[in-house]
Amino acid sequence: MPVKKNTKNISIKNKKPRQIYDGAYIITVDMGYGHQRASYPLKDIAICPPEMDMAENKIITANNYPGIPKADRRRWEGGRSIYETVSRMFKLPFIGKILFGIMDYIQRIEPFYPRRDLSRATSQVRQQYSMIHRGWGKDLINRLNKKPLPIVTSFFTIAFFAEEHDYEGEIYCLCTDTDISRAWVPMNPKESRIKYFAPNKRVKDRLILYGINKNNIFVTGFPLPKENLGTNLKILKKSLSCRLDNLDPGGKYRQKYKKTLDHYFKDSQCARYKNGHSLTITFAVGGAGAQRDIGITILDSLHDYIDKGLVRLNLVAGVRNDVFKYYEDEVKKLHLDTHNGHVHILYAETKDEYFKKFNELLLTTDILWTKPSELSFYVGLGIPIIMAPTIGSQEEFNKAWLHQIGSGFEQENPKYTNEWLFDWLHSGWLARAAMEGFLDAPRNGVYHIEDIVLRGKRSEIEDLHFL
Repeated sequence: MPVKKNTKNISIKNKKPRQIYDGAYIITVDMGYGHQRASYPLKDIAICPPEMDMAENKIITANNYPGIPKADRRRWEGGRSIYETVSRMFKLPFIGKILFGIMDYIQRIEPFYPRRDLSRATSQVRQQYSMIHRGWGKDLINRLNKKPLPIVTSFFTIAFFAEEHDYEGEIYCLCTDTDISRAWVPMNPKESRIKYFAPNKRVKDRLILYGINKNNIFVTGFPLPKENLGTNLKILKKSLSCRLDNLDPGGKYRQKYKKTLDHYFKDSQCARYKNGHSLTITFAVGGAGAQRDIGITILDSLHDYIDKGLVRLNLVAGVRNDVFKYYEDEVKKLHLDTHNGHVHILYAETKDEYFKKFNELLLTTDILWTKPSELSFYVGLGIPIIMAPTIGSQEEFNKAWLHQIGSGFEQENPKYTNEWLFDWLHSGWLARAAMEGFLDAPRNGVYHIEDIVLRGKRSEIEDLHFL
């Protein structure tokens, strides 16, 4: 049932009263996991035209909505298939490295310093605009213009669609990494009306170098799932309290910072003997499944600990059935098919189901092991990250950000996880990393975005230190 605008207005200082909305068009693309993971927490405010409605959460997928013109689908599929093919070929000697290097160079992020004018459009942007001017995306915008509501998109091309095809509502673009390339910004940034949600201060500063008006940039943080935050962070604090028990088995960190922990968790202590769990590691591969073998190396190294029930390992296959089958076969080869629940393979048939299951899994995850993708922002939930090797320029910047706030460590040789992981645990490093993420990484992005889009408030992160 379509959601109607409220009749109330809200006054913003020095601006005309603005309409309050009950919802917005949340638009993403089915391309890997990053863009859809960023949109998923906004499902509560998502509205979808009846003829485009495919899912309960009402989020619109721009490259796969009902009635999409064949020409538009072909344009989208061309880019998606190239990206996924090259990503899977990354590990191939010689040719894989060359092909990925070319793609990565096209999407590269220039060094931030020295500060300079970076507003000139790249060839990638000019190519996109050439297709947009030939009608790419016009069908989508025409459909939405029948009832203009604010658009929030996690993919820059859709924001370009809206602006070039004369969308009548407001246009917001949600950035999904800790730094971004020039591809995120339109052809003529100084004249653009697109507004940006920056996950950190560096992205704001980068957008200004690209020519975006600073008044069109909101530093909101990345939208994390509400089901992992809870009202007044009640769920987050309970999960983190239990997590610290497992990450600090010797109590070194908790003894040293007892006053700090009592301040934050005095009402959220883990009911250890009722709800406690073994040390739990979640290994998540990216959308292309290129690093699946690392998960099996970890599994093999921790075999004895898993057998004894001292460690639980979650292997995240996402929506890739081939990765699920691979993990299932390897678990049997290692004779861990009778693991009494201490090995879990997460697989789902749809992205929505996957995100829901993954967020549930994080409630009892002590360590997230993954490449530094958009999941880097999940350290805001108080979960330390062990970083698998990066794939792409943007992940190098995400890695640097994790180092900066002290919430991520680059993996040692996975073959010897059974040695170095426990050295890290007994030193208190991982407990410290969990708290650093909780204290310094932004976590309320979903609420800031809702305030801006629906209520017209300029809602942003207050403390930009470390960002």
